[in-house]
Amino acid sequence: MSIDFLAIGDIVTEPFIRLHEASVHCKLNNEDCEICMRWGDKIPYEYDVPMYAVGNSANAAVSAARLGLSASLRAYIGDDEPGKKCLEKLTQEHVDTSLMATEAGKKTNHHYVLWYETERTILVKHEEFAYAVPELAEGPKWIYLSSLAANSTPYHEQLIAWIERFPATKLAFQPGTFQMKLGVEKLKGIYARTDLFVVNKEEAERILGIEPTDDKKMLLDKLMALGPKQVIITDDRRGAYAKSAEGKYYHIPMYPDQPEPFERTGAGDAFASSVTAALALGKSFEEALLWGPINSMSVVMKVGAQEGLLSREKLEDYLAKRPTEYALREL
Repeated sequence: MSIDFLAIGDIVTEPFIRLHEASVHCKLNNEDCEICMRWGDKIPYEYDVPMYAVGNSANAAVSAARLGLSASLRAYIGDDEPGKKCLEKLTQEHVDTSLMATEAGKKTNHHYVLWYETERTILVKHEEFAYAVPELAEGPKWIYLSSLAANSTPYHEQLIAWIERFPATKLAFQPGTFQMKLGVEKLKGIYARTDLFVVNKEEAERILGIEPTDDKKMLLDKLMALGPKQVIITDDRRGAYAKSAEGKYYHIPMYPDQPEPFERTGAGDAFASSVTAALALGKSFEEALLWGPINSMSVVMKVGAQEGLLSREKLEDYLAKRPTEYALREL
């Protein structure tokens, strides 16, 4: 099978727990917010929604499949019922599961999502799997690498050596929490091989070890200096900022929300995977940047990271009918 889009990263199950008895406290800049609930009490919740086959890379694989690419996922599950349900969900989404790995005696990753108003707080726990690279006769068009567990340093080293066997393969890197904790030095081979790097503004500052700043060009420059050929920084409702391989800087606004967002999980995954998918489909970097916010807008109208993902036909329809203010601007 020829693979257009191979996503690599952890897969999880996660129930969304809808809260209504909570409060949010923020600093004066409306950042560094904390969700608060009564201590030592029974906290009622409205309802919960089970989600299978989610996580950054699984979300990306589903996104790519819906956009018309041959998409595959390399992830690890346990030999348990949640693992089986993850495989079933991927198959329903037309994601190839032949590269999935099942490890006996292990549990499939299970997170909990506390959903309050339009935001979510995720309680995460990554199981430690015996990561190994898959066997492939030919390289995929694109590899999409994202969140892996804290024990994955050797796996990243294997991945670099493995990707080097396929010089024509492009690499998109959307680092997860533990990959950022590993630091740039331990993942320098990944950064150097990356063709498309996508993070949000806070993640960019964390990776670079600098204080919060509004200088987007400086952030883009410093991230590109780590090795990636093209870099994108998303900045919540302020849209996204990008630097091309030719050194051009861009700003792309949010696609105007239709109604107000319902739940924001997966907006970043939708953005990064849609840009990568557009590039895999032969779009220019500038064209691909217009795809990301459209899928993000659609995702936040639904619960979870996958329900709102668009088909290529629907995404291109939004693009054709876009308002005049939705345009790429060179900085």
